[in-house]
Amino acid sequence: MSSHNQRPRGKALAGLAVGALGVVYGDIGTSPLYAIKECFGGVYSVPLTRENVLGILSLVFWALNLVVSYKYVGVLLRADNRGEGGILALMALADWRGKATRTTGALFAIGLFGAALLYGDGIITPAVSVLGAVEGLRVVTHRLEPWILWISLLIIVVLFSLQHRGTAKVGMIFGPVTMIWFACIALLGIAGIWREPGVLAAINPYHAILLLGRHGLASIVVLASVVLVVTGGEALYADMGHFGRRPIRIAWFAVVLPALLLNYFGQGAQLIHNPASVDNPFYALVPRWALIPMVVIATGAAVTASQALISGAFSLTQQAIQLGYCPRLTIVHTSKTQKGQIYMPGVNWGLGVACIGLILGFRSADNLAAAYGVAVTGTMTVTTLLFGYVASTRWRWPTWRVLLVTIPMLVVDLSFAFANLAKILHGGWFPLVVAGIVYALLSTWKRGRSIVVSSLRESALPLDLFMQDVARREPVRVPGTAIFLTSEPSGVPPVMLHHLKHNKVLHQRVVILSLQTRDYPTVPPEERLEIRDLGHGVSVVVAYYGFMETPDMNELFREAAEAGVAIKMNETSFFLGRETLLPTGKAKLAHWRKQLFIVMARNAQSASSFFSLPPNRVVELGAQIQL
Repeated sequence: MSSHNQRPRGKALAGLAVGALGVVYGDIGTSPLYAIKECFGGVYSVPLTRENVLGILSLVFWALNLVVSYKYVGVLLRADNRGEGGILALMALADWRGKATRTTGALFAIGLFGAALLYGDGIITPAVSVLGAVEGLRVVTHRLEPWILWISLLIIVVLFSLQHRGTAKVGMIFGPVTMIWFACIALLGIAGIWREPGVLAAINPYHAILLLGRHGLASIVVLASVVLVVTGGEALYADMGHFGRRPIRIAWFAVVLPALLLNYFGQGAQLIHNPASVDNPFYALVPRWALIPMVVIATGAAVTASQALISGAFSLTQQAIQLGYCPRLTIVHTSKTQKGQIYMPGVNWGLGVACIGLILGFRSADNLAAAYGVAVTGTMTVTTLLFGYVASTRWRWPTWRVLLVTIPMLVVDLSFAFANLAKILHGGWFPLVVAGIVYALLSTWKRGRSIVVSSLRESALPLDLFMQDVARREPVRVPGTAIFLTSEPSGVPPVMLHHLKHNKVLHQRVVILSLQTRDYPTVPPEERLEIRDLGHGVSVVVAYYGFMETPDMNELFREAAEAGVAIKMNETSFFLGRETLLPTGKAKLAHWRKQLFIVMARNAQSASSFFSLPPNRVVELGAQIQL
């Protein structure tokens, strides 16, 4: 495993732990709004009896500890890629040898689909969290019930509309808001347990076993509702790079886990004490005088959870672009001090429109909860499989150790995944459809780009032959610097050959620039550049970036100048290739995927815009490539 291990102390550690409460635990922290309610009143529920309450609470207790405490906090936080976590970071770890076999091909297809499932989760989470919070108004007075849907829609619209401002300033209140939330749900839970302390017996797993044995298949299906208590585990793993494993662990064991368990057990006690509260056991714990303040606090926590998922979708898409799974999209950096603070308008409004459509289509948290969980359990299972592969092939764990660690995780994951199959007909199809579309886009782009790069590589002229020809022919040299961007630095860029062929000249200084992505999140400054002087004023500059980084040309030129390749912007021309793709080639790619790749390529952000090159200094030369 990685040796990366940040050791913040004192106030820094406390600050990171509080920050993690909002960003990392926002999703799982809002599950009490709807999870227990679904276990007894939803589509996948069991009858409300004292024995079933103890059984459900026992399942909740052990689900939180096996899935979150053991799998994510105990095991996966150690599986970091130079400090970064998440399914794409884990895929990059698994890809370290670059060998293409049937096993690795199938594994990466599964991993990519797991990543695609996260987009479905990112759409459902804001909708179900906000609706679940605002539905507390129904408990205040039924007169407000017709307004619940529209208030929820207004909150969602405002949330997505404010994304362009960035999360740097808003993020400062994430932790405190969620801290207040966890304190409130813990106190409410304690009040409930005080009335019915017998619910604490549910810590004994015997009650869970009795429930599973008593109701047969129905008890298996209820796991589809129980899984709602662990939604957000993937966010915990994916956000490791922002906070470090120590603050995340401290926040979990010191605040989040105790608060969640107290509230869940308090809701169970409330159901035993007053079965009529099954319609909304969470708000039934709240004193009448505190209902409206609690709705406000719950809505704030739901917005926080939604913000974390939206930011996570931006980060995931940025990683996909850098790893070659996604075409270039507009990325706006919203903070001058924090690299992770980005805004992607295309992703933002795609999620926003889908989220609004979900709320209008499902209209209640209960209906949405029936669709929630399919994406989560799918990603959980894929993460376990990837972890097992990485542990076996990269870390060289013995087989017995891999099985000892992963089998318990896989048994739990598959149990939840199997239970959630029943949800497909009740809305669970939605995240699967979203994942299928995203998977088709990501895999098609990856395959299409590999075909284009292979075609360019096969037709590329070796650099040594080109330099021999330059020395022999001595073409006319004109003042200034020409930078030719290329994805393959071992050969002459086609645009450079076209320029020499048609214009019959070369600039006095020629830089062949290639930007390469490593399979780890960030590249240290000392490893950024690789420079080769080919003579005759020609240099090859290869700049390496991690999959969490976006190339900054101004910073790159500054680093190049320090390395001896000074570039003056006002004397430099950038030459870019613009490929015209034709679906008439012999590439082994379905015709519809060729057409899809061509559409994606046409709509991708141009290299000059993506790298913020001055438009008046960019020259584009076209070429045709048959797929």
